[in-house]
Amino acid sequence: MNTKHPILYSFRRCPYAIRARLAIAGSELAVELREVVLKEKPSAMLEISPKGTVPVLHLAEGRVIDESRDIMRWAVRQNDPHNWLCSDSPDLLWQIEGLIQENDFVFKQHLDRYKYFERHPNHPQHYYREQCEVTLVKLERLLQAHSFLVGEHCSLADMAIFPFIRQFAHVDRDWFYAASYPALQRWLKHHLESPLFTVVMHKFTPWKEGDTPLLFPDKSL
Repeated sequence: MNTKHPILYSFRRCPYAIRARLAIAGSELAVELREVVLKEKPSAMLEISPKGTVPVLHLAEGRVIDESRDIMRWAVRQNDPHNWLCSDSPDLLWQIEGLIQENDFVFKQHLDRYKYFERHPNHPQHYYREQCEVTLVKLERLLQAHSFLVGEHCSLADMAIFPFIRQFAHVDRDWFYAASYPALQRWLKHHLESPLFTVVMHKFTPWKEGDTPLLFPDKSL
């Protein structure tokens, strides 16, 4: 690996890739970004991660991290300027991990069926939305109690879950913003309008072998 920076293979709209970029930018780290076209996955990425999903982080010493939540943990363990790990409240780490686990292994499954309900004809779309709402109700209660998911400042749970709530909202925006989730809507709006989100959602040209390395985050933005 002929670079001093870790290499991040990413795809702009993927919620898993979004949260990896959020963690890297929020941790004030620098990586070489390689934007991927999913229909034309680069061989360099497939060689280090044959499963072919983004994000993939190739560290300078050769280690490969190809799960987004593990990339997030790697980033904040390098540097955590915003205290997303809530180091002053160790007990909150268990709550953070629990929320991320529910998002990744329960909510996301229902979200995929809600978004692509035509592929899952056993139930109508509203059934899958109702399954998603089990998690939404939990998040609403937490956000009614405090500004962010585990307290009054943003944590790794907020960064890990926000991209998936954004994806859920985009399936039927009229329904979501008319639903009885005022705290969740406020929280989502906060993240959508944050400077950090603006940075991580910048459109980059897809990477090709031989391109000049592109550092992320781009300090000129």
